[in-house]
Amino acid sequence: MRWILLLPLCLASGADATPVAQHQWAYVSDRVMGGVSDGTARMVDGGLHLSGTVSTANNGGFIQVRTTAPAGGLTGAGIGLTVKGNGETYFVHLRTRDSRRPWQYHRAAFTAPADWTDIRLPWDAFSPSQTGMTPFDPTRVVSIGLVAYGADFEADLWIANVGTFADSDD
Repeated sequence: MRWILLLPLCLASGADATPVAQHQWAYVSDRVMGGVSDGTARMVDGGLHLSGTVSTANNGGFIQVRTTAPAGGLTGAGIGLTVKGNGETYFVHLRTRDSRRPWQYHRAAFTAPADWTDIRLPWDAFSPSQTGMTPFDPTRVVSIGLVAYGADFEADLWIANVGTFADSDD
């Protein structure tokens, strides 16, 4: 995969990438709305590890890390990730300038297998979190979230690369 944009949590040896300086990843859980999920996010050996207990009790059900997208949104044909984990399903949540409420985003799912794997999520894989939202436009993306969501499970997601890929990538 040839990376167009690479966010700063990278193990990008040999990747055709331009690092984006000074991005900060923030951890957020459903506790901000009364949920009981609990987790941590930490940098380990140049990658990001999101782990914890996702619980749908008390109308909750998520832990996530989130960063600001570059000014001007995203380019290319979609989001690319290098991940490993525990075989669970995780999500990329993209918020745009049109997202007015915290629960408004465009999402795509991926599975994090036990071994490092490159995942590609083309823009058409992203669906709105609710009906009536503005159609997705990657140039309007303002934040990127990596999320353990929607079910009771133990999250164990390792992320080495996050970026966009070009149309011509094999």
